[in-house]
Amino acid sequence: MEAFVDLFLLISGPNPIVQGLVGGIFIAILNVLGALVVLVWRSPSRRSLDTALGFAAGVMLTASFTSLILPGIEFGGLLPVVIGIALGVLVLDRADTWVPHVHVLVTGRARADAAQEAGSENLRRGRLSAVILFIVAITLHNVPEGLAVGVGFGAGNLRDALSLMLAIGIQNIPEGLAVSVAARNAGMGGGWYAALTGIRAGAFEIPAAVLGAWLVTAAEPLLPYAMGFAAGAMLFVILDEIVPETHTHGHERVATLGTMVGVVVMLVLDVALG
Repeated sequence: MEAFVDLFLLISGPNPIVQGLVGGIFIAILNVLGALVVLVWRSPSRRSLDTALGFAAGVMLTASFTSLILPGIEFGGLLPVVIGIALGVLVLDRADTWVPHVHVLVTGRARADAAQEAGSENLRRGRLSAVILFIVAITLHNVPEGLAVGVGFGAGNLRDALSLMLAIGIQNIPEGLAVSVAARNAGMGGGWYAALTGIRAGAFEIPAAVLGAWLVTAAEPLLPYAMGFAAGAMLFVILDEIVPETHTHGHERVATLGTMVGVVVMLVLDVALG
């Protein structure tokens, strides 16, 4: 792992904001890889997707604690981190109220099929509405991940930040695939367009990572609040979207096993880079 740390420093240098940019690009690239999988694995089974999303949830869940919450408490104490978590949950909850039920689009054509029953004009409007809702919802979903990576680098603990970057990057692969499949199921074109939708959604992680690194670098007292905020936002996404999505198709057991594998993978990464 020392070689990986040295390689990252060679690419990014010591500036935390540049490191946040490089980290954001890294996780976006892995999102691209996941999104492009839809071109070769055109019809992954619901069981496979639920397992993959369960794995992503396990990685994010563990990373929230090992790379954000616990380091935040060490830096600024419990109260700022708890306040940050509460703010992160509140912001994502309000965003979810504005753009509700992301998992309906991940499941399939619910919105488009309902519109089809009302005629072709309603079908066109229904699909347009689905496209807009989908893009905004997935953007809101991905921003906390990019923000978390940026905050990690802004905190100044390179090993913790790299562990978080690797964790979110790894979980971005199944997540990117799920977004592409969801885009196709929502009636948003063929394989290439669906892959492009997944890539575009992941691209928002790059500016979010830079913003997170800049915020905590510019105002160091914000760090424990920012770490709590990023963790709270990620935990909300896991518990409100990913876990319910993986437990609604009769594949709860494999989804849970996938989550446990994700937890172990993140712990191994954390110890290896510790």
